[in-house]
Amino acid sequence: MNKILLTVAAAIAFAGLPAFAQTSTTATSTNPPTVQNRKTDQQDRIANGVQSGQLTPGESKNLENKEAGINQEERNMRSQDDGHLTAADRTKLNNQQNRVSNRIYTDKHNASSDHFGNGAAGQRETAQQDRIAQGMKSGQLTAGESSRLERQQQGINREKNGMKEANGGKLTRGDKTVLNRQQNRASGNIYAKKHNARARS
Repeated sequence: MNKILLTVAAAIAFAGLPAFAQTSTTATSTNPPTVQNRKTDQQDRIANGVQSGQLTPGESKNLENKEAGINQEERNMRSQDDGHLTAADRTKLNNQQNRVSNRIYTDKHNASSDHFGNGAAGQRETAQQDRIAQGMKSGQLTAGESSRLERQQQGINREKNGMKEANGGKLTRGDKTVLNRQQNRASGNIYAKKHNARARS
């Protein structure tokens, strides 16, 4: 009789294991992402858009401004609660990140994109965008730093387009010299910001 009871108990326990394992896995997979995970994910998505050309410098500048604002708000929240975030804080930050997430998607899938061309000026712009994107992904650049670097690229891009418009769609030798000088300054800024003490937390 005892053998039968033990066999039945073992069978019930064994049958229950997959259900328990499935329940615990489901509970883990439904945990909401942390604030830090959201920040990292958003930065990666923006960086990928910058690198692929789906995001223009203006679009990525605006997105990084929004990210910098959320980061500042998070710091303010933590300073009011001994370095912690309340449940209400997390909900608010998550809602803000949802809005930015939608904006990233919209900006990456609209008609605006960056194709800088195969000339020297275009290759330089592409290289700068790649360096900024790498800094975003690695955490060497904060959202605020990325925004300022993209604003600088946006300005150079706007000036290049103005030069081309004034010269029948082409850049003169003088234009190229001016743009190259500006990109040298931008390059120095990218290096400085990637190697300073600030990093994405």
